[in-house]
Amino acid sequence: MSQSNSQKRLVVLPGGGASVTEQRPIRHYCEKVLRPFWDAVETGALESGSLGGFVAGAGAYEIHRFTLRGETDGNTTVRLGVFATIHGDEPQGASALIELAQLSRRQPEIFRGYELQLYPLCNPTGYEDGTRHSRRGEDLNRHFWRESQEPEVVLLEREIAAQKFHGIISLHADDTSDGVYGFVRGATISQELLRPALMAASRHLTVNEAPVIDGFRAHEGVIVEGYDGILSAGHIEPRPFEIVFETPAGGAVDRQIQASVAALTAILHRYRAMLSVANDI
Repeated sequence: MSQSNSQKRLVVLPGGGASVTEQRPIRHYCEKVLRPFWDAVETGALESGSLGGFVAGAGAYEIHRFTLRGETDGNTTVRLGVFATIHGDEPQGASALIELAQLSRRQPEIFRGYELQLYPLCNPTGYEDGTRHSRRGEDLNRHFWRESQEPEVVLLEREIAAQKFHGIISLHADDTSDGVYGFVRGATISQELLRPALMAASRHLTVNEAPVIDGFRAHEGVIVEGYDGILSAGHIEPRPFEIVFETPAGGAVDRQIQASVAALTAILHRYRAMLSVANDI
């Protein structure tokens, strides 16, 4: 793709929450993260789309969607949204998503009956700057469903509302943890999905067994509380399951990626099994 191609894009104006369509050059500033996804699009493993763009300083940015479609299984297609790099200094999740896409070519049976919408770079300016926050100095993962005017949040909220996912999974890396753990929200099945995900991830990294993690009560790596304003389904009904999966940022990056892929595939296996039981009742 061209480094400075001009295209029509939806641009969210910072501070105003409004959107307009403008002709602007799109900077492909995040080639290291996005190039493998474009390559997967060219091979047919993924389909690409854009949530729209926004302006930050002199730069124009956009948030990309990559769709992984499994073969149909004769039942209703399960639609999941998987989000990464909402904190700009946690790109491990994006690497896990491209590994997941590559796995779908080798083991397509894992993805049968699923449609996964992958969002590898939810905070492009933070990634470009190597910071947790966006360029406007905001922790975007505290702004969701609070009438925020942060353009990234506006675009992602609009996307989540339109997609009506069966489940939402967010990938993070925690520099205060020495093992994997997760938060659950939304549908009551969330805990039933996170536990096997942690077990699968434990083949690559230990599970954080502390009774208190990140200031919240935890049991065997599962936290049922959480911060307000995190990326979620908000008040959308029916409520999807919601999981935040955390790897220890200080761990080997390749093991973090492997642990995240193992957790994601375990969730797919477990959710399919739960749906099969429900269909037989």
